[in-house]
Amino acid sequence: MKPILEVKNLKVHFNTINGVVRAVDGISYYINEQEIVGLVGESGCGKSVSQLSILQLIQVPPGEIVDGEIFFEGMDLLKLKPYSDEMRSIRGGKISMIFQDVMTSLNPLLTIGQQLIEMLELHLRLNREKAKKRAIELLELVGIPDAKIRIDDYPHQFSGGMRQRVMIAMALSCNPKLVIADEPTTAVDVTTQAQLLEIMKDMVTRFKSSLVIVTHNLGIVARYTHRIYVMYAGKIVESGTSDEIFYLPRHPYTIALLGSVPRLDESHPRRLSPIWGLPPNLMDEIPGCAFRHRCLYAAQCENKSLPELKEVSPGHYVRCHLDIIKKDHEPFFRQQDIRS
Repeated sequence: MKPILEVKNLKVHFNTINGVVRAVDGISYYINEQEIVGLVGESGCGKSVSQLSILQLIQVPPGEIVDGEIFFEGMDLLKLKPYSDEMRSIRGGKISMIFQDVMTSLNPLLTIGQQLIEMLELHLRLNREKAKKRAIELLELVGIPDAKIRIDDYPHQFSGGMRQRVMIAMALSCNPKLVIADEPTTAVDVTTQAQLLEIMKDMVTRFKSSLVIVTHNLGIVARYTHRIYVMYAGKIVESGTSDEIFYLPRHPYTIALLGSVPRLDESHPRRLSPIWGLPPNLMDEIPGCAFRHRCLYAAQCENKSLPELKEVSPGHYVRCHLDIIKKDHEPFFRQQDIRS
């Protein structure tokens, strides 16, 4: 497969009165064409910031992209000015984003139709009549009933799940090459989550787009993604295919995340294993491994330096000094499929 997006050594800092927050600290990753990729980790690990940086949507100040390259279709997006016409044409046109807070992502003063039609007129150069027809088709595709009537409604007249459907329609309205979904199911119930995710999967397949799902819900990435990046304290600590991450995790943090997931397919209920402690303060200098104070294997590790990402199997990378493959972990992930 050919990468449509390549991020190299991205660093994003926020300058506050208390110090510099290193929200994203030198991450590198890629997204292939027509691929669904998951980005998982605890709140505050840098997931959303890393994705907002792609479209240069970081508020400056206090935010600042201090280093790195972001290549999209061979073009370094960080060399474009944030408000240039070229960057505007990419936002929403070639790369679109489904934002985490749907309640504030839609303009309450404009109808749903006005917000959809504006994008179609701007990026696809459609006239008013064709743009409205296309907008109605998109609303029908994402399951909005009576789309011809509801297109003239305002956001407050829709439920949370319906607003999220509108956001999906808006994100895919211009046939983008890459869609970034930042916690797309946070504010909706479980049944609606499944419906929205199936809609997103069908839509990106229909338009042959790539999709990045940013979430802390391991069930979502297990079901829908091809590859997964695990983030902790502003760094990527493990990456690989979904099967590798769920069946044979190699980083203590990934193992701990999977151990804290409740299971419905077990014959004998087990006690969940929480990850004790708190993530490090990203304003502090973090010498060595950022996870060492919460790691169950820290006593076995004598190396106090910062671990580098190393390839432990083809395409499977881990940022850890230890080789955590052990027989007491392997059977659990092989015998019990977390995706069931």
